[in-house]
Amino acid sequence: MSDLIDQNEGVQYLLMGNDAIARGALEAGVSVASGYPGTPSSEIIENLSKVARERNLYVEWSTNEKVALEVAAAASFAGLRSLCAMKQNGVNVASDFLLHLAGSGTRGGMVLVACDDPGGLSSVNEGESRHFARLVEIPILEPGDFQEAKDMTKWAFELSEEIKNIVLVRSVTRMSHASGNVRFGKLPDTHRHAEFQYHGPMLDPDVGQVTSAPVVYKHSLQQEKIEKTKVIIEDSPFNTYYGPENPELLIITSSACYLYTREAISLLGVEHRVGLLKLGTTWPLPPKLLKKYLSITDKIMIVEEVLPFLEENVMVLAAEHAKEIGAKSFYGKHDGTIPMAGELNPDLVVSALSKVLGIDYMTMPQEYESKFELPDLAKAPERERTFCPGCPHRASFWSIHNALQLDNRKGFVCGDIGCYAMARFACGFNVNKTLHAMGSGAGIASGFGKLGQFGMEQPVLAVCGDSTFFHAVMPALVNAVHHNSNITLVVLDNGGTAMTGFQPHPGLAINAMGDEVPDIDIANVCKAIGAKVEIRDPFNLEETRKTVNGLIEDEEGVKVLILKQECALSPDRKHKKSYNMRVDETLCLGENCGCNRLCTRIFRCPGLVWDKEKKKARIDEVICVGCGVCSYICPVAAIKIGEAA
Repeated sequence: MSDLIDQNEGVQYLLMGNDAIARGALEAGVSVASGYPGTPSSEIIENLSKVARERNLYVEWSTNEKVALEVAAAASFAGLRSLCAMKQNGVNVASDFLLHLAGSGTRGGMVLVACDDPGGLSSVNEGESRHFARLVEIPILEPGDFQEAKDMTKWAFELSEEIKNIVLVRSVTRMSHASGNVRFGKLPDTHRHAEFQYHGPMLDPDVGQVTSAPVVYKHSLQQEKIEKTKVIIEDSPFNTYYGPENPELLIITSSACYLYTREAISLLGVEHRVGLLKLGTTWPLPPKLLKKYLSITDKIMIVEEVLPFLEENVMVLAAEHAKEIGAKSFYGKHDGTIPMAGELNPDLVVSALSKVLGIDYMTMPQEYESKFELPDLAKAPERERTFCPGCPHRASFWSIHNALQLDNRKGFVCGDIGCYAMARFACGFNVNKTLHAMGSGAGIASGFGKLGQFGMEQPVLAVCGDSTFFHAVMPALVNAVHHNSNITLVVLDNGGTAMTGFQPHPGLAINAMGDEVPDIDIANVCKAIGAKVEIRDPFNLEETRKTVNGLIEDEEGVKVLILKQECALSPDRKHKKSYNMRVDETLCLGENCGCNRLCTRIFRCPGLVWDKEKKKARIDEVICVGCGVCSYICPVAAIKIGEAA
């Protein structure tokens, strides 16, 4: 049994932030949970899916975040409590429906958990979700520690039902993936009844139609809900103050920055000089509470990630009440005290705080820092980004690269988000030349493919994963086929949402809860749309290369090549070797090979290593997964395939 459904009220567990959010949803009596995998949010839905049967939940990985939000909204409209989880990029995808949902309102408590990634630790951007709350006029809550992650999630459902609208809970990577002690509350009964009431008067929020029209009336009602929220959050237990009655400096912060700030204050020993106001309700702001604490000093510092969202809102409130609270000096991102980009940490907050207070403070003593000055030989070697041993993407991009070289028309690949985004590096032979959002590779290629009338003759390819195909590529493919764009789409089908933990997608015959479900065949979808389709095994290098060349030479419309091979780390393939590989040292030419170590210098699978003493290539039997691809690389056939044990 999962610890998350421990019935013992008051028991404590060490939980990751995402675990705590999941437990909070369970304590709130959530019935439906949906999402799309994306670090740092994935574990929330993963955890709920594991206890779905015990707690009478419906949990799904949806095709994309917009659909996930729509699925959760349906549950709310039927009177159930629902949760939708995604990373910051996903809020962009869901924003179209989110704007309408905020206007229509909700019924059963509904919470959107958005996990942002300051610093882009696992993303190609550090965009944040807080601005959406202000844009669509819904409340946002930000937990400051792991206990709050649970308690605040539970309270978010209650707040949602009180104002009859969706509530956004924002986490960040260091909150989602760090851990802390969490005391459990009570789990409610799991029997719930769903019914969608729609026979009442049109504008009745409980039994009428659920729409965002009439627009002006609903918008005014939405703003009334925000005003009601301001009254409710004035007494929120998630807004706390620590420090003297009249501090020299007031710091206002939220989320994981609260933990950094507490540590910074302690390291500098300025508890008697600094007041710390931690806000859990960051939009809308509680005006009376802010006025109270803004009145106790003239110097205010705002600590937050990434953009000055809180800073600007506090400054607006201070300006509105300047006659009552007096003029203030603000320190934060706008004046350069806090960096405007990137993730924060205690050292950065210490640096900012010591600057404002005029304290000379060295974040790391010189003698301590000198201990890290090790001899060069003892330093760990630099390791470049690379695909895993036996990754089918390496084989796929090898064939694509060679096909483009043989074609010799300066062809290129429009990339996409996923493990295969690394094809812009040497491990993917530098074939990806664009990288944006999920599905953008196909969309951008669709545009490139129409530039022939302007003299563009370069072959255009796009790549996407199997999960991404369902998430965002299908509309782009429809666009390309409809407009007869001359492109080749390569679907790298490795059997799951590999980058985030092999969550199922519509191409698989299993769902998030382990039930058997109909699988949607990618090839049939592409054929139905109107594309020409080929299917190959990327481990068959020569056949794949010939197929790519044939497709890019065909200049009539959209072609789709599905390269189907399981990820080396997939549960079905992991720890299983197809072949035992070895290098015949009598045949290996080493550096005298015509290409100067093609296998380890160019192809460079981590399972192939260069023996500096013998000046021969060899197989690292520990990490080699036995895919057999390297045997096709060696020009003198020195790499041999043997039967797996």
